[in-house]
Amino acid sequence: MTGAADKTDSVNRPTRKRGVERFNLLLDATESLLSDLGDEDISLAQIAEQAQVPLASVYYFFPNRNAVYVALAERFSQEIYERSIEPLTDPEPQTWQELLTRKHASGAEFQNSRPAALRLFLGAGVSVAVRNADFQGNARIAQSRARMLRTYFDLPEMPDLAHWIEIAGAAMDGIWALSYGREGHITEDYRRQGTECAITYLRRYLPEYLPRRSVTPEELAAIAL
Repeated sequence: MTGAADKTDSVNRPTRKRGVERFNLLLDATESLLSDLGDEDISLAQIAEQAQVPLASVYYFFPNRNAVYVALAERFSQEIYERSIEPLTDPEPQTWQELLTRKHASGAEFQNSRPAALRLFLGAGVSVAVRNADFQGNARIAQSRARMLRTYFDLPEMPDLAHWIEIAGAAMDGIWALSYGREGHITEDYRRQGTECAITYLRRYLPEYLPRRSVTPEELAAIAL
């Protein structure tokens, strides 16, 4: 999935309801194929057949297979982001380490429930364009995670906090990719070790103990901004 297949700038992204529905139908079909088949060697014709639409409908939106993969990766990233900004309640986290542990567990649970996401984000054959979509999604999550930490805890001024969280997340993703390569999913042991790696890195910058703040509903809503 390299070379010419990386050209995705001509994706025709719909704005009208019917087009959006067809666009998402094709992404649903691609996710189903990636989940069921043993490799990424899927053709646009197979996507059209799975979605039960004419092949011309696929070409109307996507110039090639990799463009579909990038669009699907972006949709996965949005779903992961929406999970990442959900406030932690009942109970609220008492330490920053607990917050990260719970959020990482939620992220692993999502990817394990969506085999196509595992393949796109952790597989060995992903394209540069798909990898860039993953990086962009991770950067966005890191920004929201920094906002969440500042919401729940009394932090000193740390302008580079989101950058550090992004690096910690990249290290964790590497361990998750090892788990996927060996086991076909993110095992609990590898998930735990990935979190431990991220926390160990962040201890370079965060104190072991951060005082809790009283959180208002308005502050929790602001995490998503």
